[in-house]
Amino acid sequence: MTGRSIATAEPHTTAPSSSTALGCYGLRLDGLDAGRLLLAAPDDWAPVHVTQATTARPAPELDSIGPHRAAVVLQTGGWVDLERRAATITFHLPQRRSDDEIVHPYLAAGASIAARWRGLESFHASAVVVGGGAWAVLGDKGDGKSSTVAWLTLHGHPVLTDDLLVVDGMDALAGPRCLDLRPDAARRLEAGEPLGVVGARERWRLPLMGVAPRVPMRGWLALGWAEAVEVVPVPPAERLLMLAAARSLRVPPQRPEVLVELSRLPAWHLRRPRDWNAMPAAAARFVELASG
Repeated sequence: MTGRSIATAEPHTTAPSSSTALGCYGLRLDGLDAGRLLLAAPDDWAPVHVTQATTARPAPELDSIGPHRAAVVLQTGGWVDLERRAATITFHLPQRRSDDEIVHPYLAAGASIAARWRGLESFHASAVVVGGGAWAVLGDKGDGKSSTVAWLTLHGHPVLTDDLLVVDGMDALAGPRCLDLRPDAARRLEAGEPLGVVGARERWRLPLMGVAPRVPMRGWLALGWAEAVEVVPVPPAERLLMLAAARSLRVPPQRPEVLVELSRLPAWHLRRPRDWNAMPAAAARFVELASG
């Protein structure tokens, strides 16, 4: 790993060629046997070696994100350590997890920091491809974000990423090729395979269709609840605050101008009843907006 850096996009000389190197979130991943969840990684994605520690080390008392090293406590237990110059992401977990589980959901925490070191922004968001462009889907816990994008992909609209959206300039980068549902959503959609408890909750995994590694950003959709399906534009003055609140890292942005540029894209509130019968109308309204 000597001489490599998460901060650069230069291909590693001993890594597989672009036709065989696999990755997600703008990273060319080494050390994982999870090809079913990854896609062919372009040469300009940063190489990084991912591993799980074999000996237990106590978690840090506080998160730290410096210019060359970071350590972040995971909400699901354990912590992750990143070395920028060595281009490594090391997970310290209560028990060993499969490589698939490392790719999703655990990798998101490290990918956010790796993106920051490369000058990229990242958001707690999904993204769906409609009409050749990526629409980010924002929502707090319980807003039905994953179930909404699962509905969309089951009806022919590719999901670019779930849970973490990394943005390079005005392009959205592809995430792992899976989406995790809660049991009730999986039953309603009749989709997904049970994984048991991964992280802090029970998950059903839905495989995702292949996508391009990067797709131009087209806009933002913030989910919410209401008595009827309604779409309300987000005023320009509120878009920047909305995006700032959705950032995956609670630290000052490296490049505030990136947030300003992204806030110029169209943004809408999509509100609908807490009723599965409202899903078709809400999804159709979203596709109509994104296709306009």
